[in-house]
Amino acid sequence: MRSAEFDRDRVLRSAMDVFIAKGYSNTSMQDLKQATGLHPGSIYCAFNNKRGLLLAALEHYRDQRYAQFVALFSQSVSVISAIETYLEQVVDECEREQIKDCLLQKALSELAQQDIEVADTISHMLKQWQQTLAEQLALAQQANEISNQCDSQHLAQFLVMGIYGLRTFSHTQPEPGVLRRLAADLIEYIKQKR
Repeated sequence: MRSAEFDRDRVLRSAMDVFIAKGYSNTSMQDLKQATGLHPGSIYCAFNNKRGLLLAALEHYRDQRYAQFVALFSQSVSVISAIETYLEQVVDECEREQIKDCLLQKALSELAQQDIEVADTISHMLKQWQQTLAEQLALAQQANEISNQCDSQHLAQFLVMGIYGLRTFSHTQPEPGVLRRLAADLIEYIKQKR
């Protein structure tokens, strides 16, 4: 059997957009065909099924976001300024876009009870992201940007909770400026740990 030829990155980006917008359960093969341009047979050939396409899209999303995250920290003058920039980006996404969700967060909340293997995969990805934040916060401690008295793992957990909270709270359509103030409060909490 001849393998289908397609732009894998474009297909995965298109699938990510549909899964974020509609959720996994509400996304039909017709939705995926329309978004990706692939016929269902090609999707099955390349990804086995809709679940396989979701897993590939999740990995692509994780890799894409991780590369952006690493670039942000490598270009910033300090860890704290990188975190501030990251929070500004999250708020911008929430204020600007109709789709305010992180694919990992949305898929996990939808599939946690339905598909333990997918939920475990997503949880692992999110824990890796949290660990990366903890490592950056430990570097901030070494550079005396924040206190060494604080556990960098705890600070990372607090920050991740705050980021999830910002994304979730944005669905309530808060008054203009509220998300920015809450993001500023998050960063102030981290900074006060000097």
